[in-house]
Amino acid sequence: MVYAPVKAVLWRPQKDDAVQCMACSHFCLIDPGERGICGVRENREGELFTLVGDNVAALNVDPVEKKPLYHFMPGSLSLSLGTMGCNFSCSFCQNFTLSQPPKERQFREGQHITTEQLIQTALEYRAESVSYTYSEPTVFIELVLRTAQKAHENGLKNIIVSNGFQGPDCLKAMEGLIDAANIDLKAFTASFYRDYCGARLKPVLNNLVKIREMGWWLEVTTLIIPGLNDSKKELEKIAGFIAGRLGVDTPWHISRFHPTFRLTDRKSTPVKTLEEAYQTGKEAGLEYVYTGNVPGHNGENTFCPKCHEKVIARLGFQLREVHLEKGSCTHCGARIAGVGMP
Repeated sequence: MVYAPVKAVLWRPQKDDAVQCMACSHFCLIDPGERGICGVRENREGELFTLVGDNVAALNVDPVEKKPLYHFMPGSLSLSLGTMGCNFSCSFCQNFTLSQPPKERQFREGQHITTEQLIQTALEYRAESVSYTYSEPTVFIELVLRTAQKAHENGLKNIIVSNGFQGPDCLKAMEGLIDAANIDLKAFTASFYRDYCGARLKPVLNNLVKIREMGWWLEVTTLIIPGLNDSKKELEKIAGFIAGRLGVDTPWHISRFHPTFRLTDRKSTPVKTLEEAYQTGKEAGLEYVYTGNVPGHNGENTFCPKCHEKVIARLGFQLREVHLEKGSCTHCGARIAGVGMP
């Protein structure tokens, strides 16, 4: 099946029919007939088109906890969608079959679906939000903007799960449409982002601060990879940045790495490493720290930052116990940060 391209947003014309894409912080300068780093934004005779404007490659109804978001409408369902393509080239990508093929001009997976069909599906399955996820929402921003507007019109919230590498124009375009975000903070060194992601750290840090200022509910995820970003010093920097620049009530998800894609020479992250990172987050003053990819671990649960009693017990992505009343701890009455808390 051949998919008709859709006129892209967020670009500027340049000399000799080149265009500059403004969607992400690569700011690709694209000559006629060429594509940006993401592989899905193409210059056609001096105009930028998206090849995934209505081509959905992944569509599921997930618990919102799977994003992961633990403090945004806990226990609710989210219609989750993504296209092919990504502006990063992470050697440890868990969704590489979606994100990477377009870079080699291979991306025929997916189906045409309208915004109306997406919203109808969300309503039929009683989802309370739409999540733009799986690959990178920035590279299918046209679909995000159209769907997010329609979602709000139908009483649904909007979530992005992102690497946080948007350009300023992209964040501005989403302002007022996105309600919550989980952003990957993959490491705290420029060399990691350059060597393992094909990107830069500074725009991600700037965008995290901007997102918090914009009022989106924000949670941060770091995949801990043995020998690459698991040093005590680096974890202290990440935790310190979150506490100091984003706020101590910003949840930090510390996820366990499993060998995949091009990074198969390392073992899975020891649970002990996750527990040490958890403690590092707590020592930095973070009120909500979580361990991920270890079902049944105590680090999945939410504890009251005041009395330290368990207020939400989880197993995987399911809520098992809730000790909250109108968002407050039933043990001591302290308010638990979040949106739509029980």
